[in-house]
Amino acid sequence: MSVYLITYDLNHETKRPPIVEEVHSYGLWAKLSESSYAIKTYDSVEAIYDRFNKHLDGNDQLYVIGLKAPWSGFGPKRVNEWLNENL
Repeated sequence: MSVYLITYDLNHETKRPPIVEEVHSYGLWAKLSESSYAIKTYDSVEAIYDRFNKHLDGNDQLYVIGLKAPWSGFGPKRVNEWLNENL
């Protein structure tokens, strides 16, 4: 399985709940910031983007980027642990 960064900037905040629900549907995820998540999946980067694309407007931005160790950062202990265990 691979870990991916999902990061987005939405024009209409009404789109946030469906995007968060899509993240949660992966089962293995960590919230990195208000609009950034890490997910762990067997899906390809294209398949992941296709799942999120249906929730976007023309003015929205969304990126799916592969993640791997090493990493460095500061945040909640549970997020740091998730990254250590999954990257």
